[in-house]
Amino acid sequence: MRQSTTAHVSEPLSHFVEEHLAHLYEMYPTAAAADGVHTHDDLLEDLSRSAVDNRIRELGGWARRLDGISPSALTPVEALERRMLGDRIRGHLFALEEIRDWQRSPLYYADILGTSLAGQTLFAYADLAERARRVGSKLRQVPRLLEAARQNVTEAPGLFVKVGIESFEGVLGLVERDLPRVFRDLEDMHLLGVLADTSMEAGDALREHIAHLRDAVAPKSRASFRLGTARFEQKLRLEEGIDLPADRLLDIAQHELHATQDAFARVAAEIDPDAETAWRRTKDRHPAPDTLVREAGEQVDALKTFLTRKRIVTIPEHAGVQVRPTPDFQRWTTASLWTPGPFEATNIPAFYYVTNIDTSWSAARQQEHLRDLSYATLSSIAAHEVFPGHFLHFEHLRAVSSPCRKSGFFAANSFVEGWAHYAEQMVLDEGFERGNPETRLGQLAEALVRLARTIVGIRLHTQDLSVEQGVRFFCEEAYLEEASARQEAERGTFDPGYVVYSLGKLMLQKLRADVEESEADGFSLLRFHDRLLDQGCLPFWMHRELMACGGVPIE
Repeated sequence: MRQSTTAHVSEPLSHFVEEHLAHLYEMYPTAAAADGVHTHDDLLEDLSRSAVDNRIRELGGWARRLDGISPSALTPVEALERRMLGDRIRGHLFALEEIRDWQRSPLYYADILGTSLAGQTLFAYADLAERARRVGSKLRQVPRLLEAARQNVTEAPGLFVKVGIESFEGVLGLVERDLPRVFRDLEDMHLLGVLADTSMEAGDALREHIAHLRDAVAPKSRASFRLGTARFEQKLRLEEGIDLPADRLLDIAQHELHATQDAFARVAAEIDPDAETAWRRTKDRHPAPDTLVREAGEQVDALKTFLTRKRIVTIPEHAGVQVRPTPDFQRWTTASLWTPGPFEATNIPAFYYVTNIDTSWSAARQQEHLRDLSYATLSSIAAHEVFPGHFLHFEHLRAVSSPCRKSGFFAANSFVEGWAHYAEQMVLDEGFERGNPETRLGQLAEALVRLARTIVGIRLHTQDLSVEQGVRFFCEEAYLEEASARQEAERGTFDPGYVVYSLGKLMLQKLRADVEESEADGFSLLRFHDRLLDQGCLPFWMHRELMACGGVPIE
């Protein structure tokens, strides 16, 4: 009997990506909006236990479906994308099953809610009435989201509850103060009434949930924040493609910390023989509260002018970036960038937020905060967040054609943050503020903070470092003020991914050095930067493969 010669036809990878993204957008409407996809903007995530269990089952199905796509049927680039997608799907599964922020962290819910509402108010991708309708729909769903949080969060460490309460209080301020301001020009009285009613219901639910966290959850919060070595390493392996053991990463970060401290001391000597005195004098030069945001914007303009003249990276046409004070719900950050998603069809500006003092703070805390936003530090922050950091990166991302290399669902934070951190040093190396030791000292101080994050983050999750020891490390090794050092050490407990800022920068510097060596006299910094950014938000192993020189991947 003759056997059939019909071969199995593998599913096109592009078809898989299209359907998988559509599924993710439906499951995670907040992240969909962050991608610039507004199909589900009237929804909040369903985070009930049954929905989480369904996501886990469905992700397993997507992983098996991807495994069924034969690499032999793909182009070389598609084969790389298939491998990257497999890691990201397994990483998503790992987060749900092993990291379990949905079960351990009130902040998980506060972040989703705050981001979901803010995205509808910050970006005018649709007219005011349409966005008001969508916000009203989301507000109706707030009690359901908070009930899921109440049922699910059963193993919260004490610090997670503390930060969660603070974040929910920020979201409450967004609902009660910011939303009315955003929609004050709305003329539809029916919509205004709906917003007033749903805002009141959401506000009541938020106050009730904050009281629940404070009175019922916080007193019983005894869980450990530590991931442990195995989970920490697996998280980096799946999400970032970083396959080195934690102790090796720690050795690398400590070596780099000492080298950066030596460089800090050399530059500080140009200001004062004592490094701490030099840094104190540098930090004493800071904007006043009433000029902080304006002067932050002036630094953004200066960096854009430098990049335009220097031509070391292309600046695409864009809708601009507006510099504003940080909204209340996001004030746990010193500065941040909010940008329309890479698939956004409407030409709208981004927002660079700088956190000003809170007048309710003590005079000492206000002064500490302003000293951490000295002119020297603000320069590095502007390079990190705007030019040539995150904002410029995301503008390049809009032109990327491959959906899986464009979507934030698959982005590697080690590249996203590594590029922005690399940008801080790169612009100075290329001549920005040449001859100004204070600006260089500010850049080195920021590098010390990021290296301290890597060291403290690894030790918090894989060793027995306490938060108090982490605070002292940031103060003594990175010259941070007490309040900022505590904020950094506490962040390491609930955001272990903050270790990748320095790791990403180091990997990018190594990639650049390897490409430069391979191309020799033909190397162009402009071409390297543009090609890197135009490849998408990829893990560094994939950037290396795509930047293969002469057809041979750089090792």
